[in-house]
Amino acid sequence: MKTGLGATVHLLRAGLVILAHDAFCPPAYQHRLPWWLRLMSGLARALSPYARRDANTGVRLARALEGLGPAYIKLGQLMSMRPDIFGLELTKGLETLKDALPAAPDAQARKTVEAELGQPVETLFTEFGPAAAAASLAQVHKATTPDGQTVAVKILRPGIEARVARDLDSLRLAARWVRRLVKPSKRMKPEAFVETVARSMELELDLRLEAAGCAEFRTLDLPGTTTPAVVWGLSAKRVLTLSWLEGEALNRAQLSDDDRQRLATIVMQSFLKQALTYGVFHADSHEGNLLVTPGGQLGYVDFGIMGRLSENERVWLARILWGFLARDYHGAAQAHFDAGYVPSHHRLEDFAQALRAVGEPIFGQDAAQISMGRVLEQLFDITALYDMELREELILLQKTMVAAEGAARALDPNFDMWATSKPVVESFLKSALSPTARLKRFGQSVRTTALAFRDLPQKINQIEQALSQPRHRALWPWALLTGLVVGAGLMAVILVMMTSGF
Repeated sequence: MKTGLGATVHLLRAGLVILAHDAFCPPAYQHRLPWWLRLMSGLARALSPYARRDANTGVRLARALEGLGPAYIKLGQLMSMRPDIFGLELTKGLETLKDALPAAPDAQARKTVEAELGQPVETLFTEFGPAAAAASLAQVHKATTPDGQTVAVKILRPGIEARVARDLDSLRLAARWVRRLVKPSKRMKPEAFVETVARSMELELDLRLEAAGCAEFRTLDLPGTTTPAVVWGLSAKRVLTLSWLEGEALNRAQLSDDDRQRLATIVMQSFLKQALTYGVFHADSHEGNLLVTPGGQLGYVDFGIMGRLSENERVWLARILWGFLARDYHGAAQAHFDAGYVPSHHRLEDFAQALRAVGEPIFGQDAAQISMGRVLEQLFDITALYDMELREELILLQKTMVAAEGAARALDPNFDMWATSKPVVESFLKSALSPTARLKRFGQSVRTTALAFRDLPQKINQIEQALSQPRHRALWPWALLTGLVVGAGLMAVILVMMTSGF
């Protein structure tokens, strides 16, 4: 990490751009800033030519980030996934962030293809068209292979790795300053948040990983959908070639009312099946990444961000969703406690009552009046009261669920997300809670415990060697006691699993 003059200058430039857009800090956070930062923000608001163009700070921040570079765009995208930290108003505004730029010259794109694939473009493709779309990290060209297949060739921009590294250096410096100067920001863990941005961009800068995600997604059985195929022989770290998926963007397609209702159902049920049945889901399924094919199927593109859930997480999620769908708030609360989402010092009955306060207003309303965003906002407020820290995979899941609902509602304003979700959740729970599934999970837990016991002698030997040192001999009684407690704990886990039918 470089935090020298270059990073400082780059950060100051970014700060001036954000100040000019009057997006330095959301109004809800102004009172938490030191007086001199509040003064700076107030002056920026008074002088900014953008201050009155949109009342939503998130929209103004999105416009500022678009011009600052790929890492800043990614920062805004990840911020939009954390309404629990930044609030729904700001994150809703950040959803307007457009990751679109003018394409790099064709000559540079061709040079990248030849360097990565080791042959002239004319040998690899009989036709290679201009960029059909361009974002901050990559651009896509339509091409034809020698065997006549039409393909989409995604190519990283020239020098993008160096630009991302520069942006990340300035963001890391900013995170350190924020943590030191704004004390309440420690709860947001700014440095860890920037490292999440960095990790995400590292993955997106290796198109082989996106190819793997696309290939895995293609194996899922999702009725009514289609996914492009990876052309592995024409793919590398900086070039990804997929079969061309013909279709119109979901938000621009001309559709009949029946098709709109059918596709809205496919959007939501497909997402739930991905998350619950398979534990892997397309985590960037906004309307721009969803197509309607000429045959009326829902087409998925852009697999740079994939979400994953373990089997236990899927069961807990389904139990929570079912609790709301069936108005079983005690069951939903129990699922939160079983998953460890809510600390055990809170009372289950109190938390169930809080969930009821969120769920009951949903029932009896018109489907068009029920907003998942509003439900999540209330859930965030309640979970904060119960010291619940939302995990990264759940934040991504919730964000994707809201995006799926938004896409479905854009197709059918009267879309009933709850009625559409119920059969998928019910089917998964029947399967997941069957005796066969319980036995399978129990077997996995036994194997995990057996591996822990297998490594126990080695760990004990390491402890014995450490305690044999003269300065550590006084710790022997405590080490023995710890060993007994750990052993008893492992045995208790096994007994609980055996008696609970896990």
